[in-house]
Amino acid sequence: MKITLRRVLLAAGLVALGIVAYVAYWLIAPLFVDQVVEEEFPFSVQAEVPEGMTRPQVEATMVAISETEKSVAEAMPAPMEAAEAMAVASGRFRDADRFHRGEGTATVYRTPDGELLLRLEDFRVTNGPDLRVFVSPAPNPDDGSDVDIDGYVELGRLKGNVGSQNYEMPPELAEDDLGSVIIYCWPFRVVFSVAALSPP
Repeated sequence: MKITLRRVLLAAGLVALGIVAYVAYWLIAPLFVDQVVEEEFPFSVQAEVPEGMTRPQVEATMVAISETEKSVAEAMPAPMEAAEAMAVASGRFRDADRFHRGEGTATVYRTPDGELLLRLEDFRVTNGPDLRVFVSPAPNPDDGSDVDIDGYVELGRLKGNVGSQNYEMPPELAEDDLGSVIIYCWPFRVVFSVAALSPP
C-alpha cells in the first residue's frame, strides 16, 4: 500500500499534538491538584504537643527552660524529656507574589548526633511542576537570579505542597549558611515561597 505524504504529515501532527498535550498537562495539572504529605517529626514521636501550641512553640519553650539557672524541685514533665532535637533556626513562609503563595513554618533542628534536619509544619504552597527545596545563605531572595548568585544547597524535591515534612541536610552545611528556605520551581527558575530564617 502506498503511503501518501498527507498521511505522513497527519501522523507526525498527531504525535506532535500528543507531546504538546503531555507537556501542557505536566505544567498545568499541579495547579489544580494538591499533593498532601504528613510526616512525623522523627525526634519527638513520643512527645505530646499541648493543645493550642505548635511543635516549634514547644521546642522554643523547652530551649527557654533549659537556659534558666533556677533549680526546679519537681521532675521535668515527660513531654519535655522526650524531645531529642534542638531548634537552631526558624521562619515563616511568605508569598513570593500574588500567584505563588506559601504559608507555614520552616524550622532547622540540630539532631542528637549533631546533624541538621529541616522540618516544614502547617505548610502549604501553590503547587507547580518539579518544585524543589533549597536552603540559601541569602536572607530573603526574591527571584531565581538571587537564588543562583547566593550559593543555594538543594535538599531535594518537595514531597508535597501541603502538610508537614522532613528533609535531611548535608553535613557540610553550617548554621551560618542558614539564611532562608526556598520553594523553587526548577524548570522555570521561579521562587514560589521563602521562609527567612533566624535563631528561635
